[in-house]
Amino acid sequence: MLANVGAIREDAAMDFDANGLLDGLEGDDRAAREQLLTQLAQDGFSLEELTKAVQEHRLPLLPLDRVLGGTHTAREIEQQTGLPAQLMIRIRRQHGLPQPGLEDRVFSDEDIEAARSTKLFLDAGFDEERIIEITRVLGEGMGRVAATITAAFVETFLQAGDSEEQVAQRFATLGEQLTPALTPILVAGFKAHLRDSVQRGVLGQAELQTGDIAGAQELGVCFADLVGFTRLGGQVEVRELGTVAGRLAHLAASVTEPPVRLIKTIGDAAMFVSPEAGPLVKVALALVEAFEREELPSLRAGVAWGPALIRAGDYYGNSVNLASRVTGVARPGSVLCTQEIHDAALDNFEWSPAGKHKLKGVSGPTPLYRARLAAQRESEPAQETKKPRAGRSRKRAPR
Repeated sequence: MLANVGAIREDAAMDFDANGLLDGLEGDDRAAREQLLTQLAQDGFSLEELTKAVQEHRLPLLPLDRVLGGTHTAREIEQQTGLPAQLMIRIRRQHGLPQPGLEDRVFSDEDIEAARSTKLFLDAGFDEERIIEITRVLGEGMGRVAATITAAFVETFLQAGDSEEQVAQRFATLGEQLTPALTPILVAGFKAHLRDSVQRGVLGQAELQTGDIAGAQELGVCFADLVGFTRLGGQVEVRELGTVAGRLAHLAASVTEPPVRLIKTIGDAAMFVSPEAGPLVKVALALVEAFEREELPSLRAGVAWGPALIRAGDYYGNSVNLASRVTGVARPGSVLCTQEIHDAALDNFEWSPAGKHKLKGVSGPTPLYRARLAAQRESEPAQETKKPRAGRSRKRAPR
């Protein structure tokens, strides 16, 4: 939090006006900037740090940065925990954060506890590359969580007409109070997902004998994307575009029901997987219908069946590529499916042939079918009545 205004240490005394830190400001705005600069200097910020913050238009955020900032170096953490300093730096880079030097004070008290936990995993038998893989996935997820929380924080607590000094004080105080409250929320969410992952896991005799989990597994994959999203970006404001992408993420999560899993949403697209075809098609249709009901830009979806390999929380393989290609040829407001999906869920929906298409990376024309909800069953849950064609593995993918 900011220090109270008082006598500034001799080495912190600065001529803010002479250094251009008050340029362009008059009256109350100038007085508020000068008061904030005085408080920040007393709190230990250097002239270089203040100048950079003014140039980057982030001066009111410096106190909050100090609340969240680190006070330990990688070398100090190594001495306290036994985790090599270079590994700490590598882990930080895998989080997607700037690479620090060995003596840079960028690590927090929480980083010390994280280092002890990482050391525990290594001692238990995890190899370093597994740690790095977990860290990379964690960094991707946490980056999105942090960006979302930051935007919500600013939108909630920034008030029209605020001075820089008022914003700095308010944000620092609230950050100090609310940041610790995030810990149980994040831990609870992680444990819930971890338990769900364990419940969906497969560990049978084959896995016990080989000492490894199964490789590629047969499952359905669905992609849904917004039609003309790139072109739309040149026609509407960024905020409106973000709202559309946000609605896609919200609606995709809302219509998903087991055994279907929402794997990710990225801007204009959503990806789902399922060990059963019928529920996957039902989710795709529900999402398309939700977009039509809310009069949002048109959505289209493609569904395919085949082998897929899970790595770092994502799926790769033939079915993934095929579903993406099918989505690319689908018309706005439609759900296109491959022959295997059509055959597996034949009795659950109304079907119409959509022709044979030459898809990139696929040999020969691929027959596709458009799925629609059967009128007499729109209010009933679709039940899986057929499995994929004979000759295909029916090993269940993790749900």
